[in-house]
Amino acid sequence: MKPDILLVEPMMPLIEAKLDDAYKVHRLYDPAQKQTIDAAAGSIRGVVTGGGTGLANDWIERLPALGIIAINGVGTDKVDLPFARANNVHVTTTPGVLTDDVADIGIALMLAVMRRITEGDRMVRDGRWAKGEAFPLGSSPKGKRLGILGLGQIGRALSRRGEAFGMSVRYYNRSPVTDVNWSACATPVELAGDSDVLAVCIAASSATRNIVDQPVLDALGKSGILVNVARGTVVDEDALVQSLKSGKIAGAGLDVFVGEPRIRPEFASLPNTALMPHQGSATLETRLAMGEMVLANLAAYFAGEKPPTTVN
Repeated sequence: MKPDILLVEPMMPLIEAKLDDAYKVHRLYDPAQKQTIDAAAGSIRGVVTGGGTGLANDWIERLPALGIIAINGVGTDKVDLPFARANNVHVTTTPGVLTDDVADIGIALMLAVMRRITEGDRMVRDGRWAKGEAFPLGSSPKGKRLGILGLGQIGRALSRRGEAFGMSVRYYNRSPVTDVNWSACATPVELAGDSDVLAVCIAASSATRNIVDQPVLDALGKSGILVNVARGTVVDEDALVQSLKSGKIAGAGLDVFVGEPRIRPEFASLPNTALMPHQGSATLETRLAMGEMVLANLAAYFAGEKPPTTVN
């Protein structure tokens, strides 16, 4: 008999087909399955969810047979890891396979702001180029200082990409780093003050909420650019919006937001921004690789083994 699992949000069709082959899948995102899910709550042993969605504690309490929460992503801020562990629930992620794609998005957002890609796109589409309107010069990344806030796998990958564009790298990390030659900064404010581009790659937690605050943005300065590929909650969006409006910083490239997908309407009207709908890992290749890692974690758990990428 197939084990019951709960699928919180859709995955790649190929991955969902493999889930259906191995498990009795209850799809939480399908309103028609609500009664079925309620009836099966006592037998659901696994949950598959996304990093941005996670699983609330009340769901963990509602599923007495739950033994694994397999996150299709690397963010764990939407799952209470100690609470899950206290209830004998493994929490797994999909590390490594999405690193390069997220770093690529970081560089793409940086270039979009520095080279005014979104402004140029609007100008061409609006017919203003054809009418002879002048377009302002952009800025080259070559010779600029790239600050990395959070030197994990993604931060390191983004650093290497920045070096390929001729940038010098410095970083702030909450724990000591001994295996890199980049310059370390003692605080986020110090890092921002020594950066032309500040790339936020730090993991979201209660300790890092609003770590990019007004003093950090002030230190980044009127020619500085903020890039966020971490989580919206690590940036004080009130301070960010005001800094963008007032010219305290030059621009921002954002893939993540507080309360996404319903983001603050002010962002849409700011010309000095490049915005993406949380697409860091959104390539066909990476989403398939992430799905395969989710399948591997589930298979290990149901075989009586410790899932290979357990984080709690």
